[in-house]
Amino acid sequence: MRPGPLTREIPECMRDKYTIVQTILDVIAYWILLSGYIITGIYRAIVGYPKKELKDSIAVVTGGGGGLGSLVALRLARLGCTVVLWDINKQGLEDTVKLVKGIGGKCHGYVVDLASREDIYRVAKTVHEEVGRVSLLINNAGVVSGQYLLDTPDHLIQRTFDVNVLAHFWTVKAFLPQMIEHNNGHIVTIASMAGHVGVAKLVDYCSSKSAACGFDEALRLELEVRGIKGVHTSLICPYFIRSTGMFEEVNSRFVPQLNSNEVADRIVFAIRTNEPLAVMPGYFRLLLPFKWLVPWPCVSEIIRGLVPDAAPAPIASHRPQLSDDLVPTSHKGKLDSRPMSLVPPARHDRHV
Repeated sequence: MRPGPLTREIPECMRDKYTIVQTILDVIAYWILLSGYIITGIYRAIVGYPKKELKDSIAVVTGGGGGLGSLVALRLARLGCTVVLWDINKQGLEDTVKLVKGIGGKCHGYVVDLASREDIYRVAKTVHEEVGRVSLLINNAGVVSGQYLLDTPDHLIQRTFDVNVLAHFWTVKAFLPQMIEHNNGHIVTIASMAGHVGVAKLVDYCSSKSAACGFDEALRLELEVRGIKGVHTSLICPYFIRSTGMFEEVNSRFVPQLNSNEVADRIVFAIRTNEPLAVMPGYFRLLLPFKWLVPWPCVSEIIRGLVPDAAPAPIASHRPQLSDDLVPTSHKGKLDSRPMSLVPPARHDRHV
């Protein structure tokens, strides 16, 4: 037990009793504190959170050359942000920059290989010199392979981790110091529900997304321990998203795929309200705890019933997409392991 501040002044025969009383008081104090947080959370869930202004902020969006990244970029531009897009797909970047400027927004595009630490640091320095101090970082980029583990080439596994999680370390290390210096910033991790549950054919992807979830939580706690109040983090965990070029072939039962525009709106809402965790659909947040409460066969049956096949039909003409909406696509990524963003196909819900 933790000795109290006056333990050394208490007779030896009384010290054990004193530490027991102190421990009981500590537990009571913690429960009172936790109750306050819970009541505040319930109140905010009913009343809502105040929204912060993003006007004149500089936002970096990785994987911004298409898909979810481009949709988020358009929304940030409408709110007055200067948007900086990172992607390895030069054509996708140019197209998205034109879209953002077409609605009157300020936008810059940089070709970046997010699997290269040196490239990330180099372009981050260029952004600081040419655009200014970044106060909003959205780590949206990601790649997938969509194959059974033993069928996945080693270089694709390596690249999955390089882009899906290691890149987060390098981007945060590049931009966080200035956020801390000005006590103003926000780091957004676009993860996935695949970071909370395992899915067949997504062993590398689920592992990288689980690491991304842990990265966000540990970073948030580290900032709190250091007493940094002005820098926030948000973890975004969506289910399969349609109309991004990634999940058109996924076999999903019971739960419909998410609308990409609604996901983009939800991400911006989480940013403006400093929401620590956004799960989509929201009711998954209530179901996740059952994973640790029920026997494994129950979990296995539910996951296999919900997602019979995450990659039922390989699309040889597609490369792994850089826009990291969620769980992987059907394409195999055998032709090229470099991440890139594909412009989403025209669909009825592709409006922005």
